[in-house]
Amino acid sequence: MARRIPKAGGQPQTTAQRLNALIKSARDIMRKDKGLNGDLDRLPMLTWIMFLKFLDDMEMIREQEAQIEGVKFKPVIESPYRWRDWAAKEDGITGDELIAFINQDEAIRPDGSRGPGLFAYLRNLQSANGRDRRDVIANVFRGVINRMINGYLLRDVINKVNGIHFSSSEEIHTLGHLYEIMLREMRDAAGDSGEFYTPRPVVKFMVEVIDPKLGEMVLDPACGTGGFLVEAYTHLAGQCRTVEERRILQERSIFGQEAKPLPYMLSQMNLLLHGLEYPDLVYGNSLAVAIKEIGDKDRVDIIMTNPPFGGEEETGIKSRFPVEMQTSETALLFLQLIMRKLKRSRQSQGKPGRAAVVVPNGTLFGDGVCARIKEDLLKNFNLHTIVRLPQGVFAPYTDIPANLIFFDRRGPTREIWIYELPPPEGRKKYSKTAPIQYEEFAPCLDWWKKREENGRAWRVDFAAIKADALSLAEPLWKKAESERQAAAQCTARLREIDTGLTALNGAEGKSSNKSALQAEQQALIARRQAHEEAAKSAQREGDAVYWPIYNLDLKNPNGREAVEYIPPEKLLSRMIENEREAAALLADIAALVKDDAGIMGSGERG
Repeated sequence: MARRIPKAGGQPQTTAQRLNALIKSARDIMRKDKGLNGDLDRLPMLTWIMFLKFLDDMEMIREQEAQIEGVKFKPVIESPYRWRDWAAKEDGITGDELIAFINQDEAIRPDGSRGPGLFAYLRNLQSANGRDRRDVIANVFRGVINRMINGYLLRDVINKVNGIHFSSSEEIHTLGHLYEIMLREMRDAAGDSGEFYTPRPVVKFMVEVIDPKLGEMVLDPACGTGGFLVEAYTHLAGQCRTVEERRILQERSIFGQEAKPLPYMLSQMNLLLHGLEYPDLVYGNSLAVAIKEIGDKDRVDIIMTNPPFGGEEETGIKSRFPVEMQTSETALLFLQLIMRKLKRSRQSQGKPGRAAVVVPNGTLFGDGVCARIKEDLLKNFNLHTIVRLPQGVFAPYTDIPANLIFFDRRGPTREIWIYELPPPEGRKKYSKTAPIQYEEFAPCLDWWKKREENGRAWRVDFAAIKADALSLAEPLWKKAESERQAAAQCTARLREIDTGLTALNGAEGKSSNKSALQAEQQALIARRQAHEEAAKSAQREGDAVYWPIYNLDLKNPNGREAVEYIPPEKLLSRMIENEREAAALLADIAALVKDDAGIMGSGERG
């Protein structure tokens, strides 16, 4: 049931059509300002302006509720910094006076007194207990900059936004829908800057199959504009029936972190619009913590995320990971972080922590450090499902093929199910103008509940593959170790010989002993080199058998695509064999024709 509160000042409800028109008008005005450069500047401006209007409308609702309940009301934002104090009057402060009030650390305030400017005041808000909407506002505005330079145009924009009213859940839902459209435009504008965002159908599918339950802690350590967190919050809200359950949802369910100020602000606004009163979001790089310092108190039940990929982290970040796992590839660092932050079974009533992660194709087939990270994943976690997405799902940002991997802390991995989502009917890939739709996940959702192999899904017996690989690799590795030990024994004897030769160099009449030692030395050097080469060779052979099992870029054995990946040498061999068979068949046919012609000729002569 929608929440209905009497409108302050008798304002009419803002319809979707009117809301759309108001925002369009505001954006048209902003295009005239020389300080703004495209939607990457305009949309953040519009967001923080709407954010302040939204907060003031919510404050008025709470104040009315407090009066009804007969309790004292303490506003989050004090006068004269509330929207109603400086923005609500169409003929309020404008021009240079408005710009100064917003931007300057100290300015003439709307009531004529001198004090902190608007942003300076908002950035210094602080709650008594560290968990209040004041802290949310302060965090948001630490990353906000007013880029408009014309105060008269800014006043016109403010007057347009003042026509939006957030006094009922219907209006908030309407704005939430429109806000998602704006976010999509924001993502399109940011695509050229390397910002990739997850399409909502993909997010909805991942949340649906992970199926968060009330009481579980959900984290997105690279939350961007909050898509996964909003979807998770909506999913959990449908499970709430009591006041206590609502409190659990609001206080102990949704967590996120974002390193960039603009997405951080957008995610705060996004979550507030959808009903989360205190978004528990951290501003900063999730990778900045030393991975070994992450303990049980830092772990969560569920992680759903699309970590940035293709980027490179600085040396200081890489050094916070184990030496053998250090890499500059952001996606691989996030994968290690996610593994570390999942709860163990004993922490969550026997239910292991679980994760759903978007990864680029390179993560599946990568070797070296990437293979070692996957070895850790499959050894200590249960990688139960890989959903392979068609090309173009992330258009227009990138055409890099992506995958959804699902794993939990019930490891080790014994079998992996792979589901290959088909491309759109009649096309090879998705595009910006024809994106993927949630309905296209329906067959996968049905399959998820009752798994069977078919033309799109197959099971990989990883435990058997690993056992076979180890049975072949371990004798080779043992041989390599034996050869290394033999080489080490040669090295130890060579040190003894060096000591003996040094002693003989200072003595006389020991030439025969010296010659014998020198001959042994030469033989040992050759023997050590042979052992070292044999060790390297055996190690290479063992590695060549073992490490390829962590190439998870597996082709569908039941689909037509499998034919397309035949190695060139085998394909050429088959073509030659087919040519030979065809030539032999033609020769047989020619012989039959000749025989038939001979028989017919004999009959005619007879």
